[in-house]
Amino acid sequence: MVFEDIYEHYWQKIFRLCMGYVNDSEMAQDLAQETFIIVWQQLPKFRNESSIGTWIFRIASNNCLRQIEKEKRFSKTDLPINLEEKKQESMEPQIQMLYQLISELPETDRIIISLELEEVKQAEIAQIVGLSEANIRVKIHRIKEKLTQKFKQNGY
Repeated sequence: MVFEDIYEHYWQKIFRLCMGYVNDSEMAQDLAQETFIIVWQQLPKFRNESSIGTWIFRIASNNCLRQIEKEKRFSKTDLPINLEEKKQESMEPQIQMLYQLISELPETDRIIISLELEEVKQAEIAQIVGLSEANIRVKIHRIKEKLTQKFKQNGY
């Protein structure tokens, strides 16, 4: 398996997964890059016990969860007051709203819906998250209902 091919095939998917976690394109890009550094370093150790995609998504998910934990320990209120957060303006408003709503979900729901949006098979999602397929189907249904409701509340 050639790293360049893996990178080409999975870059956008991993970036979007990270966007679902952090709702910040620069941070998502950093997380995606970190993910591929880990993939490159660990590729010789990959044992084909799962698909390469499942393995990469698990690495990305763990990487994003570590970042969220770091952020919880470092409050944004510690930043100087005159700094403002920059938002990505080039995305369509609905897509921006979707990332915003996904980023407000509990951590497990974020990973599940982000993987579902990447059209990862539910069996793989179950393997990545460590839940049963039946539980994943129920969770996806509930998450979609919750997101639809929030979209309507926000006038979409």
